[in-house]
Amino acid sequence: MWTVITEALDMLRAAGAAVTPAQLGAPTPCTEWTVTQVLQHAAGDQLAWAAALGTGSGPADDPFSPSGRLRTSVDDLLAPAIATAATAWAAVPPGAEPVSTPLPQGALPAATAAAACALDAAIHAWDITSALGRPSALTPQLAAVLLPAARAIVEPLRQYGVYAPALAPEAGDDEAAELLRYLGRDPGWRR
Repeated sequence: MWTVITEALDMLRAAGAAVTPAQLGAPTPCTEWTVTQVLQHAAGDQLAWAAALGTGSGPADDPFSPSGRLRTSVDDLLAPAIATAATAWAAVPPGAEPVSTPLPQGALPAATAAAACALDAAIHAWDITSALGRPSALTPQLAAVLLPAARAIVEPLRQYGVYAPALAPEAGDDEAAELLRYLGRDPGWRR
């Protein structure tokens, strides 16, 4: 299995496990979305990645228009999506030719695609932990692996509103802060 995928999915799982019912409606760094909506989006994205790789049927709802109403527990929402994504990536060998993605760019080299999928899980885990006021598990080491994938996929997606405009780097930024700013997030965001 891809280490970057495992680490990012573990981050997403842990972030979801930390959410209490009282926090589901909390604001997040994704200014238009609550914790519930970020969870729904993150689960849907993982299902979309898995389906692009030939595992599962994709999300039942539009990940870019999350309802904000949780029909199940957080674990019941995230666990199947995380398991499906892990299963899909376990079947992709590291040296694979370009693989299908759910992105408008289409197929990407396997390593770039894996990092792009992991980017989604890790960043939304960061959004959730930030909304909960908890420390992030996004390490500079993981961010350094995710940043090249972000630079490869994000610019074309900004036009669709998928990512906010990049924020200017600041002196003293580590790789995690650099990645967050590139994705339009303030590393110091607090609710």
